[in-house]
Amino acid sequence: MPKISTDPGRHALNGPTMGTRWSALFHADAGLDPAPVQAALQAAVAEVDAAMSTWQPDSDLMRLNRAPAGAWVAVPAGLAEVLDLGLRIGAVSGGAFNIGMGDAVRAWGFGPEEADAGAIRATRVTTHPPAHEVLEIDRAAGLARKHAPITLDLNGIAKGYGVDRLAEMLQGFGITGFLVGIDGEMRASGLRPDGMPWTVAVEAPDPERRAPQSVLMLQDAAVATSGDYRHHVTVQGQRLSHTMDPATGGPLRSSPTSVTVVTGSCAEADAWATTLMVQGPQAGGELAARLSLDALFLVREAGGIRTHAVGALFDSPRYRRQAARDWFVPEVCPFAQ
Repeated sequence: MPKISTDPGRHALNGPTMGTRWSALFHADAGLDPAPVQAALQAAVAEVDAAMSTWQPDSDLMRLNRAPAGAWVAVPAGLAEVLDLGLRIGAVSGGAFNIGMGDAVRAWGFGPEEADAGAIRATRVTTHPPAHEVLEIDRAAGLARKHAPITLDLNGIAKGYGVDRLAEMLQGFGITGFLVGIDGEMRASGLRPDGMPWTVAVEAPDPERRAPQSVLMLQDAAVATSGDYRHHVTVQGQRLSHTMDPATGGPLRSSPTSVTVVTGSCAEADAWATTLMVQGPQAGGELAARLSLDALFLVREAGGIRTHAVGALFDSPRYRRQAARDWFVPEVCPFAQ
């Protein structure tokens, strides 16, 4: 059963989605019935999952994956929107964000099946053209078509979009101050009743425990973290990230331990966190600076964790003070997947 707080005016709702749980924290009039809100939020994320899951064979995304190259396929508006955003970020990043790596994700065991050595060898010799070069979206008509064989995977953006849908649902109920999230993807709107921003933790990149590395204060912004320390495979003693490298067709072998991005929408933050993981702190930092993105790279070195901050948010004295306050307890402590 979903947990619903009983504090007057304060509501903490949550439910299952995408193999994990969504959450929503907000304050409203004490007479608000949370049941319709709970139902609407659950329906919103269920709709995203039904459209974009690679774990559900009958999802709209998997239907598109099965379609032959050249055939137009009807897709729901949300899926068309996410595909279009993924293609735009892929183009801007020079293919570092490539939603066409689904065969590699599945081969390495990050999908519904276990890792398969034969499939891994096949993906190593398969050309993975950037999705933005071979996928066409007609959003007005609600259509998509592939111009070459490609297996799409939206794990680097779908959860963020799900968070944005949670936000839209709450706004539809006239709720303007809230914090919603799915795992490490979060979106804040307005302020808390005490006039302060919402506090969200950035997780320390420690696979053995869950603890905050630092704390963000968010107002009308979204945050997402991509990391190598939760979902990974170990090959010949080397831990490999679940994030795929489009250049090699396999997991990243050299990457930051995590990247956190703050931007306007959670779908964008989610996709850019994945993109910057692929590019690394040097190239990724330069791209983030060029696009005025707020990004925090955590890099594991022999002496510990080195931080590389880009943008006014993470490089501000206020954030540096917050990062040093180990005793500070955030409102919500989302952790990267």
